[in-house]
Amino acid sequence: MLRNAFEPWHLILIVAVLVLLFGSQKLPDMARGLGRSMRILKSEAKALKDDAPAEAPHQGSTGTH
Repeated sequence: MLRNAFEPWHLILIVAVLVLLFGSQKLPDMARGLGRSMRILKSEAKALKDDAPAEAPHQGSTGTH
């Protein structure tokens, strides 16, 4: 039913609505902010991933819960 949910014309329509709502001057600032947020999220996820193996042996060594 929703196999072809987003076709190219759907994306063009979404971009056109965004330009009409926010204006062409505001969109680059929004994209920049979104990019910064994505970089922060990616770095935090990587930090959690790097910390998890270091904590795993420590948690498993107690043996009691």
